[in-house]
Parts: sequence; C-alpha cells; structure tokens
Amino acid sequence: MVRNLALAYALAGVDCIDVAADLAVVAAAKEGIAAAEKHLSLSESERRRRYQRPLLMVSISAGEDPHFRKAWFDPAVCPPDCDRPCESVCPAAAIDRAGVRDDRCYGCGRCLPICPLGLIEARSHPTSLDAIAASVLSQADALEIHTQVAHQAAFEYLWRTISPWINHLRLISISCPDGEGLIRYLKKIQRTMGLPSREGPELIWQTDGRPMSGDIGKGTTHATVRLAQKVLNSDLSGHIQLAGGTNQYTVLKLRKLGLLQGSTEGSMQSPTISGIAYGSYARCLLMPVIEQNHYLEEVPKALQEAVTLAESLVLPLKYPSAQLTKIMV
Repeated sequence: MVRNLALAYALAGVDCIDVAADLAVVAAAKEGIAAAEKHLSLSESERRRRYQRPLLMVSISAGEDPHFRKAWFDPAVCPPDCDRPCESVCPAAAIDRAGVRDDRCYGCGRCLPICPLGLIEARSHPTSLDAIAASVLSQADALEIHTQVAHQAAFEYLWRTISPWINHLRLISISCPDGEGLIRYLKKIQRTMGLPSREGPELIWQTDGRPMSGDIGKGTTHATVRLAQKVLNSDLSGHIQLAGGTNQYTVLKLRKLGLLQGSTEGSMQSPTISGIAYGSYARCLLMPVIEQNHYLEEVPKALQEAVTLAESLVLPLKYPSAQLTKIMV
C-alpha cells in the first residue's frame, strides 16, 4: 500500500511524502517514487514537465504519541456471532477475522471504544532512536518530530541523539497538538533546535488540530485551522503547515479566511500558512483503487484513477499558489 500511495501522490505533484521511520516502509516509499519517475520518463505529458521529485520525510516521536501505536486484539477470543462493528468503523480496512493487520493500521483508535466486549487495545510501537538515526535518517530528505506540550525533556533527548544527522536534511517539521502553554513550549524547543538558521534545514510548525481524523467529515478541518491561526498570531519563526483533520474542505476554508496566498478574502499583510499535510483522508481517498492492485502502474486505468483522485487534493493547493503539500503514508 505504501508503494502505491507514494507512486500516485508523486505523480500528482505532492512536495513531500511522510512515512514511518522503518527501513521497510522507507524502501517501499522510495520504490513508489522511482516507479513514478520511470512512468513519467515514458510520457510527454504536462505532468512530466511540472514534476519535481518529492522529498522523503520520516516521522519519529519525542515521547508517547498516538501516531506510533496500533490496535490489537486476539481473534481467538472474539465471539463468532459478533456483528464486528470494528470492521465497519476501520477507515484502513485493517481488521478481519485474523485480527488487525499491522501493515494497514495507522493507529486512529476508532475501533477501541466500539468493541462491545472491550477486547481491542492500543499497543505502542516505539522505535530505538539510535537505530533510526543511523539507518533511516541517512536515507531521508526531511524529518518530522511528533511532540506534545510539556515533553521538553523527551524532545531534548531526541534532539541530542539525532543531531549528527541533521545537517543534510532539507526540512524539519514539528508536529504538536494544542495544549495549555503551547506557544511557550514551542519557543522552548525552538531554542533547543537553534532553527531556523542560515545553514540548517527549513523549519515547519505543523498544527495537529485533530489527529488522524480527516476522513471523518467536514467539521474536522476546523480544529486545525483554529490551531494554525493561534500559531500564526505568535512570533514563532518558521513556516506553518496544517495537519490533523485536513481533508477536501481545508483549502476552501483557508481561502475563505484569507489564510492562503492569493486568497481574495482577508488582508494581504496578514500571515498565511505554507502548506497542508494530508494523512488519513489521503489514504482513504485512494484505498478502493490501490488495494486492488499490487503494482499500480501495471494497470493504466487504475493508475490514472488513483492519480486523478490524488490531484484533487494536491492541485487546488499548489496552483496558482505554491504552498507545500505533504502526504503521510
């Protein structure tokens, strides 16, 4: 699935593809990007002329984070007559009679409260910082760090561990949900990083409004927009990108509020956001197409359908404006 998502969104013109800090996942994403470039080399389309290779970003966490967990239950104790509401509520189609598929579950947690017997639990999947720094960061173009307010000690430990691999990166994104003292906390970790700097990578503040909820409905985009406005009104240095609840309504909402460059509403002097990260909605949008094909490029009709769907997210943001679009696969 990761390979096909990377392939489709690379062809759609996404700027950055965000994956877990896992060697197998990184390899699958790189394979998808390579397949996109091979496909483009055989065509003379407008898509080829505007294509730029997306940055490969890996995500790690400073402390506990819901993005680094997966659902789990023992299928042997699941009653055979259960209506299995967990299957119908799962946006990734990760649950079947055999349990939870790790390769599909991305930890949204929607199945946990819906099990009538309470059999489903969330299990953390922490990654050794030393291991990923040595093996994964060297292959990445960008890094996303997930953190939370009041986790400064964990953040400082992470930063010390990965600092030898920072200089070759082009972007560092800090993803943090809202909380009491958010701006104070972000300023503290900004001092720890010493970014932005002339020699270092670009710094992005990612406003994680409502984590992993973009596929639920229209209202989920409101939380990330409100959080973006809060960060925009601070004096933090760096770019601001929306995440957590982003979907097909996000660009429309931002334009209405004058928060995108080129918007007809709002003041031209007002600060604007630099991009949008699409996660759960981006995956669910393409899921019906990509899960039916192992190698998407071998089925031209399916590939075109997947790319057209991906472009419905990417193109409204990128053209005529030039904000960053990131896809989390």
